[in-house]
Amino acid sequence: MAERPILLYDGDCGFCTRAVNTAVRLLDPDATVTPWQFADVEALGVTAERADREVLWIELATGVVHGGADAVAHLLQRDRRQAVRCAGRALALPPISWAARLVYRAVAVNRHRLPGGTAACSLPAHLRPTPRDGA
Repeated sequence: MAERPILLYDGDCGFCTRAVNTAVRLLDPDATVTPWQFADVEALGVTAERADREVLWIELATGVVHGGADAVAHLLQRDRRQAVRCAGRALALPPISWAARLVYRAVAVNRHRLPGGTAACSLPAHLRPTPRDGA
């Protein structure tokens, strides 16, 4: 059996964590879902900077990495329900994929303004305060 794909997200971002937890609860994907901060990103073939910028779907069997809206499309395609898988395939096709990428980028850039987001979400990971910094 092939290894399950991995969905990496920003575990420091409340909005991202809530969105991923909701997606996992509703979709129950056949994937390993983990914050990038707890993953060996280099071994997975990605950088911390990219993982901090967008959700990533990593196909371990092939090493192919999909980011942002493309990652969301792959997540949907792993659902057990045919209608959700079809929605994921549609999300991957132009012109829907073009719109999805624009919407994803707008959400990602403004995630600190969304419910659950914090000012720290707008900072690169290496500049975010840590609990030992008194934050």
